[in-house]
Amino acid sequence: MSQSSSGSARARVAVVFGSPSDSQTMSKAGATLERFGVPYEQVSLSAHRAPRTLADYVGQLRARGISVVIAGAGLAAALPGAVAALTTLPVIGVPISGGALDGMDSMLAIAQMPPGVPVATVGLNNSTNAAILAIQILALADPDLGFKLAEFKDDFERNAAEGLAAAATAGVGQ
Repeated sequence: MSQSSSGSARARVAVVFGSPSDSQTMSKAGATLERFGVPYEQVSLSAHRAPRTLADYVGQLRARGISVVIAGAGLAAALPGAVAALTTLPVIGVPISGGALDGMDSMLAIAQMPPGVPVATVGLNNSTNAAILAIQILALADPDLGFKLAEFKDDFERNAAEGLAAAATAGVGQ
């Protein structure tokens, strides 16, 4: 198990992934959380190779101040569901591409959880959206974070509109 934390503040989000090879994909979640000033911790922990360690880790999350878990996994993608089975915290699953089915197996495994064990699922390799969803959840009880999120969405829309305008202007003379 490897663990790191952003800043000195108490982590609010846990970013968990099943293999160190998933760290590049999952690092985008950390970068997004940092952009919003949301403290997080990052852990590589396998549901298959270290199930007892996973259970111990997940069992301590709420007591340590974690409010949302982002769990990324490829292939069988058991990690997000295993985490969701062990906690009442919201869990956001990130399917990671790889293997013979190039991530479709991961996406379906995470999305098809049994009743009572929900895992929100984002697109393949899209840990950025997982972080945005975690921020939206946290912003329900954090007005300052809600303000940052509203600014982000406004900037996002403005940049998209400017891009469309630039494309339309470039195509006018042709």
